[in-house]
Amino acid sequence: MLLDARYFDPLPTPAEIAAWDAASVAECGMSFLALMENASREAMHALVAEVGDVRGKSVLLLAGPGNNGGDAIALARHLDGLGARVTLALARPRARYKGAAGFNARLAAKLDLPMLPLARLRLDRSEAPDILVDGLLGTGFSGQLRPELAAVVEAVNRLRDRSFIFALDIPSGLSGITGRPSPVAVTAQATVAFEAAKTGLAEACAAPYVGKLLVREIGIPRAVKETHPCRAGRIAPRILDALEPLSPTLHKGGAGRVVVVGGSRGLTGAPLLAGLGALRSGAGLVSVACPGAVEVALKAGFPDVMTMPIGSGGHFCAADAPAVREFAAGAGAVALGPGLGRHPDTAGFLAALLPLPCRLVLDADGLFFLATNPSLAPKVGPDTVLTPHPGEAARLLGSDVASVEADRLESARRLARKFGCVAVLKGPATVIADPDGSVVVSPVIAPNLAVGGSGDVLAGLTANLLARDLSPLLATSLAVYWHGLGGVRLAATYPARGNLASEIADMLPHALTE
Repeated sequence: MLLDARYFDPLPTPAEIAAWDAASVAECGMSFLALMENASREAMHALVAEVGDVRGKSVLLLAGPGNNGGDAIALARHLDGLGARVTLALARPRARYKGAAGFNARLAAKLDLPMLPLARLRLDRSEAPDILVDGLLGTGFSGQLRPELAAVVEAVNRLRDRSFIFALDIPSGLSGITGRPSPVAVTAQATVAFEAAKTGLAEACAAPYVGKLLVREIGIPRAVKETHPCRAGRIAPRILDALEPLSPTLHKGGAGRVVVVGGSRGLTGAPLLAGLGALRSGAGLVSVACPGAVEVALKAGFPDVMTMPIGSGGHFCAADAPAVREFAAGAGAVALGPGLGRHPDTAGFLAALLPLPCRLVLDADGLFFLATNPSLAPKVGPDTVLTPHPGEAARLLGSDVASVEADRLESARRLARKFGCVAVLKGPATVIADPDGSVVVSPVIAPNLAVGGSGDVLAGLTANLLARDLSPLLATSLAVYWHGLGGVRLAATYPARGNLASEIADMLPHALTE
């Protein structure tokens, strides 16, 4: 599926961005030299926007042997033109730079820009430059850094408190696929990504190395991107445009009905939080179908969330399934799992309940039973959304958390393929995958979301958006982004965290005002 450019920015792999470059030349008649010139000028503008006037400032540019080094060499020329005191450190003898990088190296020599071999460079804290530009290795880097380059990277990082470290396209040593260092990487204050952020840059583990991510277009034709689409995207703020304007004649029946199925003895907060997530995101009617014995505890103090007690026990069993199914029949979507508990009887309840005749968010203990009872998998349809955290994802995939986290995009894809529905791998920079292989990454990293009950709020919010006329992938991506905005807004009030999950729900209406 081609991701909708209205809502998602492309997130190419290193191979996909290389294919864009090649197609721009082969299919459109552009030149690598033009692309490099565009990249270097955009890098100049991005750097100046971050540090201000560079006139008189010392700038050390580390230029590797490939196109990334060529970008650094061209950037030195532009900064020299702005009055900066530039010095180039070349990883190879100048004559060994080829193609567009070689052209820029020869041009820099004609302009008498100071150059020295990288091997002779001494990165001394007492003589740290004002600005240090990392153009050593680009997105094509793979494997492990050679010891001599790892030593350079470590020396660069020791200057971070004295120099503004600015990475071109990707910090050297960082994987453009996984966002992990190999084994070390430059720790930049800012990284300018050319044309699009690469998949590795969007991973949460990359954030300490990337710093502020600046994406600058360098002229890759739109036709090239459409002819050679990438399989991943990054949620753009304009995804909020997918929310339809409110009608002045709106009534609660037309604002969507969400049913939360969950709750058990000792676990009554989770379904309530899911209900609040649905209500605070604009659902007109929200009800919690819960075991009869826990209804009073669940309802206490919250008149806004309606309840439907089913049976008289403290957990669901197979005999409760017909009543729950009948109650959920008119809902736009159901959130199943918050607080459900893991009583053996509840496995039979799910087997008798699924599939439901409406869209479904399967969360929390619902995912536990999906992982432990393979007969449930065929009952998960394409209108279902799975919302596991890494531990739940590992159980669903028969793997372990370390393997899931090692490549979060691929882990989410595996979940979506295995169960034939949209899968959400929660965590910083949450990943959403479609069964067709498309994957979307949230740009939000919000520590205030790391609190028990946060996922329950997300389940209710997702169910509310699923109840609208949106595709499962779009509805889920919108829910994840909106939930993330709530966490970001909470940081202003709770800078050291300490917020409650219910306050994430309460923040949802306010999160759309900025």
